[in-house]
Amino acid sequence: IGRQLTEAIEAHTSLSRSDSRLRALEALKAVRIPDAERRLEHYPHELSGGMRQRVMIAMALALNPDVLIADEPTTALDVTVQGEVLELLRDLQREHGTSVILITHDMGVVAEMADRVIIMRDGRMVEQGRASDIFTRPQADYTRELLAAVPRIGGGRTAEDRQDAANMPAELVSVSDLHVRFDLHGGFFGRVDRRVHAVEGVSFSIAPHETLSLVGESGCGKSTTAKAIAGLVPYTGSISIGGHDLSALSRKERKAVRRNVQMIFQDPFASLDPRMRVGDLVAEPLLIHGLGDREQRHAQIAALFERVGLSADQMERYPHEFSGGQRQRICIARALALRPKLIIADESVSALDVSVQARVLRLLKELQREFGVAYLFISHDMAVVENISDRVAVMYLGQIVEMGTRDQIFSNPRHPYTKRLIEAVPVPDPGRRRARFARLDSEIPSAVRRIGEEPRKLKLEDVGDGHLVAT
Repeated sequence: IGRQLTEAIEAHTSLSRSDSRLRALEALKAVRIPDAERRLEHYPHELSGGMRQRVMIAMALALNPDVLIADEPTTALDVTVQGEVLELLRDLQREHGTSVILITHDMGVVAEMADRVIIMRDGRMVEQGRASDIFTRPQADYTRELLAAVPRIGGGRTAEDRQDAANMPAELVSVSDLHVRFDLHGGFFGRVDRRVHAVEGVSFSIAPHETLSLVGESGCGKSTTAKAIAGLVPYTGSISIGGHDLSALSRKERKAVRRNVQMIFQDPFASLDPRMRVGDLVAEPLLIHGLGDREQRHAQIAALFERVGLSADQMERYPHEFSGGQRQRICIARALALRPKLIIADESVSALDVSVQARVLRLLKELQREFGVAYLFISHDMAVVENISDRVAVMYLGQIVEMGTRDQIFSNPRHPYTKRLIEAVPVPDPGRRRARFARLDSEIPSAVRRIGEEPRKLKLEDVGDGHLVAT
């Protein structure tokens, strides 16, 4: 990424290669890339989605532009980094008079940043005006629909929908003292000299029919935790699914147990093979596990398409013929094909606009009631998390710092990091626009340590009714 950053700087300035590299390094630090100097040597595939988005923003900021077209600049970012990026955009405007054209589906970001707003639908402008007028006196039906679909902190499910953690049935998934570490090679002869401590001693359980959300900033280890449960990365510790400890099973037994765990990935555009028909994509898990004959599979997939709001007539189409929301519905159908007991939804609605996001969340809740599936829901959007969760676990640098019911976390957050995450959520109301965004005292510490350096192990203390807080 370093060469990509310096290429633009060299093309548009008279700076030398070494000075261009220094400016690129400053740009990475400005968007809080941990261990920025080392990251200059990384390739894009070595960075998380949030990290890649930060690099793109750094690339745009490096030339101090007069006009910045920010096309969904914060979509893949957690709320604290989102605040940092929006603060950077404000600083550009204040210090350099930069004009910003902000393209986004996040109405909270619009309320925080915009002076004027244009609402578009199907390539046409349906409404425009001052931000305060759009939010308080919307005229178009579509604008009102968008604002009604925005998830808000404090707008979670009704009391009738809430589940009491004490009355949950027996554990479906149990994770105990989970560690995931990745060796880094360097120095002479490519020896292992550093290690990424991605997940450090994480423990939790998930009950049938329950939704547990893992939240935290990008790079905190939540997706790696999910991949360990799904069997996609090596780990130490214990993972049990349906009472079966995976480490004690043979390969054949492990495959049978893992049928009960399926994933919905973040990017519906990248997680579907463009060369396959969508019906074949949804049927693929059934083929892998040798379930049913051709006619039975076709009938089951057709029923799934209808259930997720698509038509069986669309099964012969290819992914590029569908919108983002429709593709995510296809991914949900594929995850349901094996009738799993647990679905891991990794940032599964973060790439969708608010109205489509609301419909997909509604669908997930309906499917949970219908099929009795449990969810491990991974997200950086605290308003969405409040909307869908029964319990919430907050992760920071590979460890859980707070865990409890949804009400405990959102009504009575105890850990400073949890409070900061909630406070950083943009409010879709220009009248409550913040003068400054929540900022961290320093850049996010790196999870990379030298061999022999161990992170401090946090202890979770029960502060009442199963509400756990790190000490």
